[in-house]
Amino acid sequence: MDIHFLLPWIFLILPLPVLGMLLLPRADAAQISTIRVPFYAAMHSQLLHETSRTPRIRLFAAVVIWLLLVVSAARPQSVGEAIQLPVQGRNLMLAVDLSGSMEADDMVIGNRQVSRLAAVKAVAGEFIDRRVGDRLGLILFGDRAYLQAPLTLDRKTVKTLLQESVIGLAGKKTAIGDAIGLAVKRLRNEPEQNRVLILLTDGSNTAGSIEPLKAADLAAQEKIRIYTIGVGADSRMVRGLFGSQRTVNSDIDEETLQAISDKTGGRYYRARDIESLLQIYSLLDEMEPVADDVEVYRPVNELYFWPLSIAMFLSLLLALARLPIFNSLIHSRVKHA
Repeated sequence: MDIHFLLPWIFLILPLPVLGMLLLPRADAAQISTIRVPFYAAMHSQLLHETSRTPRIRLFAAVVIWLLLVVSAARPQSVGEAIQLPVQGRNLMLAVDLSGSMEADDMVIGNRQVSRLAAVKAVAGEFIDRRVGDRLGLILFGDRAYLQAPLTLDRKTVKTLLQESVIGLAGKKTAIGDAIGLAVKRLRNEPEQNRVLILLTDGSNTAGSIEPLKAADLAAQEKIRIYTIGVGADSRMVRGLFGSQRTVNSDIDEETLQAISDKTGGRYYRARDIESLLQIYSLLDEMEPVADDVEVYRPVNELYFWPLSIAMFLSLLLALARLPIFNSLIHSRVKHA
């Protein structure tokens, strides 16, 4: 932490009281009007009992108060450590399929069978962590599409909301078109060169009010790049009455997902396992890199109120010390000392 003064030239007025005493003419004692009071004798006796230290203490307090006021007027500030802020990042929306088929456990993480959604959460979570400076949003879709997190720099919250999502939260079907349409609505007012949608699904469009290709046309008009990812192995083991059988996964409408990406200038990827999903996100990092240019921001905290508060407190004590009750208390303690 670095401390500096915003107005250092204020310190030039430090000798002002001394200059005033030296340059200004002294008041003529004969011109000072007198005040007649009936209790002059009592006041005179009290003044005679004042110790020689009292004027010195008051002078010292006055000097300290003046120094504190000058320091406060010079605006002391503490400057924190430099914080790097990206100049401009992507406005990147994630659309994740929560339909019933995402529960299929044909993905493997660490020799353990996991569901497609679990694999997406594991890899997408790391991807979110890397997108420093990007504004991220999250759309979850099933029967319909829902905005779970608007565009934000708070990557931690977006990641938490993704991790907390569950199968069937948005319904059992797949509304790909509605998910794209919602993303278009949220991205259309953002800078054209930074509008990106990453759509993850393991099926074909079976619900919703808008066709996927029609939604892709709208996205192309708004210059939104869509990267589509088909999640799921080519085949998986299914338990039946006669034991486990291997079935072919033909639910993914790769033709439509490819067409969506082609229309919008994006790309289509097929994630058959966790390794390919990791590679896809690495490619996305290369194709949509994080902003390199940064601005340096150093937080500034004002400190003037500390010397100002101390000066006000000392001034209050100095004023109270001139009251008769405080003077008598001081003199009594001096006598006993």
